[in-house]
Amino acid sequence: MAPSFDDGNSLFNFVVRDGNGVKGMVDSGLSTVPQAYMQPPIERIDKDRARKHGHPPIDLSKLGGPEHDEVAKQIVRAAENLGFFQVVNHGVPVDLLESLKDTAHDFFSLPAEKKAVYRDDVSPTPLVKYGTSFVPQKEKALEWKDYISMQYTNDAEALQHWPEEIRDVSLEYLRTSMSMVRKLLQVLLENLGVKPEDSMIDVLVDKKMVNMNYYPTCPNPDLTVGVGRHSDMGTLTILLQDGIGGLYVKIEDDSKFGKKGEWVEIPPVPSALVINVGDMVQVLSNGKYKSAEHRVRTTSTKSRVSIPIFTMPNATAKIAPLPEVVEKDGNTLYKEFVLADYMKNFFSNAHDGKKSLDFAKINSA
Repeated sequence: MAPSFDDGNSLFNFVVRDGNGVKGMVDSGLSTVPQAYMQPPIERIDKDRARKHGHPPIDLSKLGGPEHDEVAKQIVRAAENLGFFQVVNHGVPVDLLESLKDTAHDFFSLPAEKKAVYRDDVSPTPLVKYGTSFVPQKEKALEWKDYISMQYTNDAEALQHWPEEIRDVSLEYLRTSMSMVRKLLQVLLENLGVKPEDSMIDVLVDKKMVNMNYYPTCPNPDLTVGVGRHSDMGTLTILLQDGIGGLYVKIEDDSKFGKKGEWVEIPPVPSALVINVGDMVQVLSNGKYKSAEHRVRTTSTKSRVSIPIFTMPNATAKIAPLPEVVEKDGNTLYKEFVLADYMKNFFSNAHDGKKSLDFAKINSA
């Protein structure tokens, strides 16, 4: 029997500690949004006031051909201004993308006890974590999301430890995406005046993680968020979103993409993948490229899934603006740091826009 969701402790124990997740709460017959999930008005997403991002996806099949320079300019322009862009002809089979979405829905439809074995405190492997929200213990209002996170070390360990229901399709998604990631980094680095060796790109994508996110239907999406305002801490994120939509990106500076502070929706495009610039690319570029502040709205009509791949350097890597960029700029905006220290700061706090980047900034005072 489900507890009273009016009681914060009972709700927390049922959803977080016992691993029932938001889905378990919704499946119990929930008809109103519990207080624990009600966001303050300033954090709520007004979909009627947000503009849809109208730029067409970038065709990656043209890289290396006669139109290479124009496509490279499109990638750079998006990374400099919005930090988000969509790509097609990316090399990941379309039927695999459809299979991923179906597999994610199937996984989160499993009985709670099948998923809860991967809760952070009991998971049989450090490579797999099942959870809900972001940092529930630190959040003033919880996020309307369940997720499974799978760290990649090598194929053998993934085959051994990732949940068998989602293992094979997730591994294929990762395998078929990495060529695209390397091409995108090549374009972005070359634009900074860097001639990237394969070994340099290897360092930037040394650590990889595949997540499946599940956003159950919500009685009143206007009161909640699926994910709060944040930027991704890594190098590049590859995101598969389904046809429902709900991804919003904040414009950092006035540009052709919109006005500073405005939120734009990234509408789903069939067979496209979303590329998201992470904090490490902003630091490496000395602020030339922007990691995107983004958030996710919930829906009342149908549960939504998204499947990101996060790429980042190894935790022991030292990160700082690239010397070639600093020499050109004449100053440096960010200090050198070890990624593990940045990660500790990032995962110790609730989502709060791009505040995590303050850790790396050089004080102007």
